[in-house]
Amino acid sequence: MESGARESSGSSGSVLIPMRFVWPCGGRNVFISGSFNRWSRLLPMSPVEGCPTVFQTICSILPGSHQYKFFVDGEWRHDEHQPYMTSEVGIVNTIFLSPERNSISAVPGPILLPLFMEVDNNEAAVQLPKVLGGASPRAGETVSEAELMASRVRISAFLSAHTVYELLPESAKVVALDINLPVKQAFHILYEQGISTAPLWDISRGQFVGVLSAMDFILIFKELASQGSNLREEELETHTISAWKEGKAYLKRQLDEQGRAFSRPLVHVGPDDNLKDVALKILHNNVASVPVVYSSSKDDLFQQLLHMASLSGILKCICRYFSNCSGSLPVLRLPICSIPIGTWVNVGESNQRPLTMLKPNVTLSSTLDLLIQAQVSSVPVVDEKDSLLDVYSRSDITTLAKDKAYTRISLNELTVHQALQLGQDPYTSVEQSQRCQMCLKSDSLHQVMERLANPGVRRLIVVQAGSKRVEGIISLSDIFRFLLS
Repeated sequence: MESGARESSGSSGSVLIPMRFVWPCGGRNVFISGSFNRWSRLLPMSPVEGCPTVFQTICSILPGSHQYKFFVDGEWRHDEHQPYMTSEVGIVNTIFLSPERNSISAVPGPILLPLFMEVDNNEAAVQLPKVLGGASPRAGETVSEAELMASRVRISAFLSAHTVYELLPESAKVVALDINLPVKQAFHILYEQGISTAPLWDISRGQFVGVLSAMDFILIFKELASQGSNLREEELETHTISAWKEGKAYLKRQLDEQGRAFSRPLVHVGPDDNLKDVALKILHNNVASVPVVYSSSKDDLFQQLLHMASLSGILKCICRYFSNCSGSLPVLRLPICSIPIGTWVNVGESNQRPLTMLKPNVTLSSTLDLLIQAQVSSVPVVDEKDSLLDVYSRSDITTLAKDKAYTRISLNELTVHQALQLGQDPYTSVEQSQRCQMCLKSDSLHQVMERLANPGVRRLIVVQAGSKRVEGIISLSDIFRFLLS
């Protein structure tokens, strides 16, 4: 499509305004182009979490009149439910953006949105976010130390007054593994069930004795590779979970006075524990979730596994409760770039922790080493311009179980890009969109918290509007360390 920039009447001296474009009509591969980028390239759009037929992207555009069009599965299309016209490039959608950010031409429906509006994942309808005081965060907005302390006290008091019972769903499935199960079988169960952790049951003791996690399999594969062993089925078939846990204790030199290996005691909570204690226990032990175990006996026998408690569930309780009395928490108005939270590319920002990123051609072995040594749960994968391509997380190790891929690969030869492709459905990009949850550094803490409270979301990648250049990362644990410090 060849057309100049004359369709756009924006002034070259105007400030670029981040805008969110949405395509609600489905497809597998969706792109957008328009006069705002001189029709020069196709900008990819990502599915909205929980609503895979709705695609969105953020672009920084000049004020003025713009034409745009969607490229869906190899075909140029326009949205008939939005204003459109016939131009020299065919039928195009149109929009007029005033130099004042809050003013756009009347647009019925959820198609072109200012960045501070959200798409409801369930109904694909436009909703203003529940920002404190009914307003979006303002640049340079601050709160006093007293207001910050008051916000933390209120949240701490709420968590202390509510128990784990409030996290328990009405109906759910919880997966537990026998400690004598072969490692290979456990590996496949985690992949097939779509989980990254599972409590371990010792039938001889009648108790839950530990947790098997994705990190265990990272360590197993790295240990086998260090011994020069390929990832053969036999290696995983002949070792039980119990044997691995004992070997792991030796590797970490967890030995008693007689030189015998011992495992750390199970980190778990009860249904009557308060939510603040649960959150602090998760943070202190650096785990993603903890088993909720109930026992009717004083000696902790006859245990019942009720749930896996996570920071996500606790955060959802906070958001639900304070959405009706948000004025009492002024700290939630602040943009995330103005508070000491998260990990950033520029160490001059926030809490001074630099963010490590990977190029797609880095080997899986080096990627796993980074996860282990840096003690992080995920690493952004970026292109040569540091624009976000994907995210590799600890839990992605379980995708090697798909079609027994671990029997055909070498950790030192497989790239992180190839490893991520192993777990993707070639006909959809939903999996990638769920991993690559993004936000802007101008988003308020409240907006970030609401997104992180969604099931399956453990982190948000902070990107520049339009370019998707990575600026930082905000995790669930970052949120709770800030709120409970």
